[in-house]
Amino acid sequence: MPIYRNENIFINTKHIFRFKIDTGRSGLMSYTALYRKFRPATFDEVKGQDHIVKTLQNQIEANRIGHAYLFCGTRGTGKTSIAKIFAKAVNCEHPVNGSPCNECASCKAIAAGSSMNVVEIDAASNNGVDNIRQIREEIQYSPADGKYKVYIIDEVHMLSIGAFNALLKTLEEPPAYVIFVLATTEPHKIPITILSRCQRYDFKRITIDTIADRLSELMEKEQVTVEDKAIRYVAKAADGSMRDALSLLDQCIAFYLGQTLTYDNVLEVLGAVDTEVFSKLIRGIINGDVVGSLHILDDMIMQGRELGQFVNDFIWYMRNLLLVQTSDNVEDVIDASADRIQALKEEAQMVETEVLMRYIRVFSDLSNQIKYSSQKRVLIEIALIKLNKPAMDTDVSSLLNRM
Repeated sequence: MPIYRNENIFINTKHIFRFKIDTGRSGLMSYTALYRKFRPATFDEVKGQDHIVKTLQNQIEANRIGHAYLFCGTRGTGKTSIAKIFAKAVNCEHPVNGSPCNECASCKAIAAGSSMNVVEIDAASNNGVDNIRQIREEIQYSPADGKYKVYIIDEVHMLSIGAFNALLKTLEEPPAYVIFVLATTEPHKIPITILSRCQRYDFKRITIDTIADRLSELMEKEQVTVEDKAIRYVAKAADGSMRDALSLLDQCIAFYLGQTLTYDNVLEVLGAVDTEVFSKLIRGIINGDVVGSLHILDDMIMQGRELGQFVNDFIWYMRNLLLVQTSDNVEDVIDASADRIQALKEEAQMVETEVLMRYIRVFSDLSNQIKYSSQKRVLIEIALIKLNKPAMDTDVSSLLNRM
């Protein structure tokens, strides 16, 4: 199998389909990240935000388009993507069910970023009064072609108080051909006077099932073989963000380029820990095996696992144990195999509910402390000793456990 060399760059011809040719002066190959390559181009491609997509499509079809929208939600849930699709749809020459056709001149210009009708502004770096005054001057001129001028202001909560005040009058009485789409991850930082002038849409965190289905679909297009268990773990690690899921999967694929991406591969790349390790750890803690617990932690450190992720995943594992103790149909609330649920049921019988809740409290406190500590290992060791030896802990819950 031939491999070509260009200075320090090696390209395996078997996997050359994963690279996109860059025609720039450098003459080098450049790769387009998955989250950019598969950014939704129509409303139908948006996953997990049906309540917002349907509302916007109905507004476009009925010609009941508002003048100001506020998109709120955690990162990677589709705020900017839907804003761009909406901008294309309101200017599309041949919309289909309220969605852009992506074929007309207007759609192509907006997709290419060359349209004067759609202006994207990053409020994090353009947050002054002068930036907003420039917008107020621009909107005095109607669009040369197309129906609307759409201003997408990302991370709008970063605007200064003066900038918000300058934007207020414009939002209140904009020209009929201007639409503002404000996107933010922190709506509580936006003045109520701005909120009251916008149609607010709250973006949900995308479910694990939805993310996993989308990742499986894209991996088929990319001709990359990934285990279902690996995809499920990436979907869970993304914490409701489709963009984070694609970025994490991209990272794992790059490390094991040309190979089948397995669950163990994903754990290794992301510095995560398998549930078998948590099972062994919780059984050791229940039996008061301090040395064994510290040995497990030492193994995790030697394998290069990320300690903050280790703590959060262990809290999640104990949460599953608590659900097994307190729920009848745990299969509906725990995303795990039948064998794993059976193991959880066995462990749930080995520990009392009050004791397990103390375990969770100790590690939840640890999760807050460890973020800013330079001695993460020491803090985790202290927490494990507390769990193994309640007599060393002086809070009320530890006293009740000993009683």
